Amino acid sequence: RGDLAVEIGFERLSEIQQEILWICEAAHVPVIWATQVLETMNKTGFATRSEITDAAMGVMAECVMLNKGPYVVKTVETLADILSRLAGHFDKKRYIMRPLSIARNFFERSETEP
Repeated sequence: RGDLAVEIGFERLSEIQQEILWICEAAHVPVIWATQVLETMNKTGFATRSEITDAAMGVMAECVMLNKGPYVVKTVETLADILSRLAGHFDKKRYIMRPLSIARNFFERSETEP
């Protein structure tokens, strides 16, 4: 997400992130929500308000990735609490879209290669 913000501008980051999540969901492509998720909490034991909001968006992904840090257990517990509270508020949209050929070709190649 850091590189994405550099390319499109910070003003559009939320908008484009949302569009990417929708496209991936429609194409049945799993998403990993990563890059600085609850980073301050992981380092200091306390999250910022913006980090809590950002972490909540992880409910739309299949996986949320955290960095290592001295407060990783507390961070994982907090993230689990945030995501469990929001799980009932976010229904995935489930638009049906045919599998993208680029994804199908990628997975077929990776299964046949050593």
